Amino acid sequence: MARKKKQAVNTRARNIIANENPKSPIAEQFRTIRTNLQFTTVDEDLETMLVTSASPSEGKSITTANTATVFAQQGKKTLLIDADLRKPTVHYTFRVSNTSGLSNYLVGKQQVTELARQTDVENLDVITCGPIPPNPSELLGSRKMKQFIEEAKQTYDMIIFDTPPVLAVTDSQVLSNFVDGVLLVVRSKQTEKEAAVKAKETLEQAKANILGVVLNDQDLKSSNYYYYYGQ
Repeated sequence: MARKKKQAVNTRARNIIANENPKSPIAEQFRTIRTNLQFTTVDEDLETMLVTSASPSEGKSITTANTATVFAQQGKKTLLIDADLRKPTVHYTFRVSNTSGLSNYLVGKQQVTELARQTDVENLDVITCGPIPPNPSELLGSRKMKQFIEEAKQTYDMIIFDTPPVLAVTDSQVLSNFVDGVLLVVRSKQTEKEAAVKAKETLEQAKANILGVVLNDQDLKSSNYYYYYGQ
């Protein structure tokens, strides 16, 4: 079955600057992040990754959306999945329905292409969270999750997961073992140093491959920039 077309939803929409203003300095920073990510895996292609943060409200989800957008703009067939099965936001960002999504796949028999929805960004599809389950960590660490990734690879060049903050729940740690790498997001003047260090240590304990760290909301000349720090 073909992937579902985008459905308009009036709700808390967010701006994806890499798509809406691709010539802006911030959009250029996201392209720099894309380039740096690709350099971290020179010996093999980066096909799957997750984005997380130390704590809530650090810009993780909008960073994920813009990163997925610039990969799609490069010509890669990209899939962004909302793996935050507790407080999902991807359906708000891309203005699509959340009646079915990742949770439906993990507990049912639907296919990736049945759940994927087109966005306004060429080459970018999204799969929303779907109904919030009672056992997110167990689902994300299941065999069905591995099956999901392998099935998605058959259609997409780049697969990106938006996941919960690493210090809040274990979801990101669990999923980190199934992907090629992890991108950690921290926010200027908000993320405490101790929290950032703890988040990095927690991911390392889970044997995650940390690709780098994005510092967002850094105020330079009255503009918000995104910086990438590689490992």
